[in-house]
Parts: sequence; structure tokens; C-alpha cells
Amino acid sequence: MPGTGTWLEGALAGTTGGGGHNGRVFSPSVENLVAQLTRLPGVGQRTAQRLAFHILQRPEGEALALAAALTEVKERVRFCNECGNLTEEETCAICLDTRRDHTTICVVEQPVDVVSLERTHEYRGLYHVLGGALSPIDGVDPSDLRIDELMHRVERNGVTEVVLATNPTMTGEATAAYLADRLRTRVRVTRLASGLPVGGDLEYADEVTLGRALSGRREM
Repeated sequence: MPGTGTWLEGALAGTTGGGGHNGRVFSPSVENLVAQLTRLPGVGQRTAQRLAFHILQRPEGEALALAAALTEVKERVRFCNECGNLTEEETCAICLDTRRDHTTICVVEQPVDVVSLERTHEYRGLYHVLGGALSPIDGVDPSDLRIDELMHRVERNGVTEVVLATNPTMTGEATAAYLADRLRTRVRVTRLASGLPVGGDLEYADEVTLGRALSGRREM
């Protein structure tokens, strides 16, 4: 791209000459971009630097489009006032869909879990996003999650089953157990089955996974 080298050199201005190690390697603006990118999950220093260089080397219009998309999503996207999923309206499309089973609610930890479950095309009920999992050691108590909102939905909306789909981790299991204790006198409470993944080998499965696979065995 014509002129890219000169422009990129300006962005990286501050590199020391002669191999000195007391000078700045990147300009302050590039350092700030790298620092902000490292805040993203799974992005380390080197990955952040590669992403920063990629952005710098792309046409200005592409970089500005990315910046505009970030601004727009932060300004427009909110949490559904019913289930806590991400939406641009007060109530998300899933909650408003009259074709779905409104007597069943699937409880998940984060909005991304809704995406994963919807991808299976097996579940046709509603969702409830807690916004995390119980973790006293990290200071996350029931009051920090959307648990009271779940109880209100169960009481007022004719719900007959709550599917607990929190993650199969220590905090996810603790959250599921807590919710089951509070819900089982009101509605039917079920838990997503867990066990061996399709295509997995027994030798690589941990004891907990194997134990759950055995306890959840079924007739064939």
C-alpha cells in the first residue's frame, strides 16, 4: 500500500537507535492501543501487538469502521428487562417470540451461553441469564446475580420447568445446587446432562466426567 511504510514508521516513532534499551519502542498511542487490546480475554502482549500492527496497516476507513462499531454496540446494546440477554430493545426477540414455550426457562450464566444453546436447535423455551455464578471467594453472592428476577418470573408467568444450564464447574455446580434448593418446591427443576463428549477418548477424560457419564448411562 503506497505510503504505508512511512505512516507506520511515524506511528512507531520513539524506537531507539543503536540498540539502546532505555528508549520507548512504540509511540504512546500504539502503546495505549496494545494495552487496551490486552484487556480482551485470551489476548496476551504479543497477540495484542500483532492486532495493533494489523489495524495500523489497514486503510483508515477500516480502522474507523471498527471504532464506530465498538461505539455503536456500547451505546445501543442493553440487557433484556425480562431475561437479561443482550438486545437493542427493552425486551429481546426470544422473550417476545410467541412460538416458543413460555412455560420453560433455561438458566445460564452469560449471554454467550444462549448463543451456544440456540445453535443446537433443540431447545424452544425461554432463557434467564444470571450474569455470572456464585463464588463467595470472589465476592459474588446471590444478591449479585439475577436470581430474584428468576424467582419473580417463575411465580408470575406460569412456568412449569426450570432447566439449570450453568457451567459444569465448581462455581456453576454450586449455583445450580443453590437454585435447585430455592426452586424445587415451586416448579420441576432439571439439570443439563453431562458426560463424555462425542469423539472423546476415555483415557483423556477426568474422573468427574467419567463419573457423570456412568451415573447418567441409559438403555440402548
